[in-house]
Amino acid sequence: MLREATKLQPLFNLDELTPPPSVGNGLTGKDVISVSQFDKEKLDYVFIRAREMREMVERVGAVDLLKGFVLACLFYEPSTRTSSSFIAAMERLGGGIIPITQGVQFSSVSKGETLADTIRTLEQYADVIVMRHPELGAAQVAADYASVPIINAGDGAGEHPTQALLDLFTIQEELGGIDGLKIA
Repeated sequence: MLREATKLQPLFNLDELTPPPSVGNGLTGKDVISVSQFDKEKLDYVFIRAREMREMVERVGAVDLLKGFVLACLFYEPSTRTSSSFIAAMERLGGGIIPITQGVQFSSVSKGETLADTIRTLEQYADVIVMRHPELGAAQVAADYASVPIINAGDGAGEHPTQALLDLFTIQEELGGIDGLKIA
């Protein structure tokens, strides 16, 4: 007769967690193209969720909060910190990744595939696409063609809203707030 397996108690109760960061406060299913999309209420919401995710990962390592979700990382330019941070975050939260981190060199882009066609292809497999592109406005063009959210990880001389959000979060954590600060 087989012994009944001893059930281990989890270190962290996932049932008590708040929903994934994409849920709530009008952010569900939305593109992140510009930092101007984030008013104080949305910034507060994102920062609260960021703290929760950081604490969760520090306490238990990886979790399956985003199990079943797939992130496509489409990088037309070299990136170390941005691409690695998105990949690490998705893996730590239990999601899957389609890493196209050398987009032009190792995809059909090298054969002349348009940005629109690349986006239409990736959206068939991914729930969200993070994109870095050398051309100003490319993130908005991608968002115009996509049926899944596009996250702008830098579009040439345009914006890098995720970096701006990280910078604001870091300033808030280090200084205790961002109200009244002038940031150049």
